[in-house]
Amino acid sequence: MTAYDVTFFALLGACCFLCLYRIAFGPTPPDRAVGIDILGIVIVGFSALSALITGKDYYMNIALAWTLIAFIGTIALAKFLEGRSYDE
Repeated sequence: MTAYDVTFFALLGACCFLCLYRIAFGPTPPDRAVGIDILGIVIVGFSALSALITGKDYYMNIALAWTLIAFIGTIALAKFLEGRSYDE
């Protein structure tokens, strides 16, 4: 691992802690939902960076699956917070 890799992992770790802070102490439920969504993006970043460093392609499969699940979860949470049912 190079110094750049360590720097990127440290920045992603800092972003992770900031997202966890927003999830724990967000003033409103939409703020917490945004924190959860951004945390998913940070996890995809960890996975993509790991794929670049190791050269293993299954990390990108994890990133793709996580992205799809996070998107569906965000849509479901947005509908729930808006008060709609899932079939509308």
